[in-house]
Amino acid sequence: MNLRTPADGHVNGAFLITGIMASGKSTVAQRLAERLPRAAHVRGDAFRRMVVSGRADMTPEPSPEALRQLRLRHRLAAAAADLYAEAGFTPVVQDLVLGPDLAGFARLIRTRPLRVVVLAPDPAVVAERERARPKTGYGGGWTPALLDDVLRRETPRLGLWLDTSLQTPEETVAEIITRAAEAVAVKT
Repeated sequence: MNLRTPADGHVNGAFLITGIMASGKSTVAQRLAERLPRAAHVRGDAFRRMVVSGRADMTPEPSPEALRQLRLRHRLAAAAADLYAEAGFTPVVQDLVLGPDLAGFARLIRTRPLRVVVLAPDPAVVAERERARPKTGYGGGWTPALLDDVLRRETPRLGLWLDTSLQTPEETVAEIITRAAEAVAVKT
């Protein structure tokens, strides 16, 4: 698929990269943005970290306040993506978006086409990646197996789902670019 628009050479539309913690979202989104001629990496978690006091983090049994803050984070990330697109950049939004929230987040981003990519490596691979990385993503009752279960049982099959267990980030990005037409979740 030709991702470039003939008028200005940038890639039209937007990308939303999701998956569980340690699935490779940040790395893949960054490298995808670097491969595109004019792109911005919108990190959804940055909006969570901007809350200096009163932050309510997500847990397996989230509080109403945690859910409210999650929705705010999604609205902020979607708005940032649309503003980058209006300025001529291809937004590559990256965040942990699972369950019915994926369809809701996809509706929040107005830029079209919206390409959704779900990174779905085996939870044992995710657990190994989590042990090897310097930051800790899991806690608050979450485990790779529990979050993977939410991903596979409760998340709608929007866009392109990739088992990246045996792929390098570069291989994953190449597959996303090659299969971009399959990732289109919302055309208009």
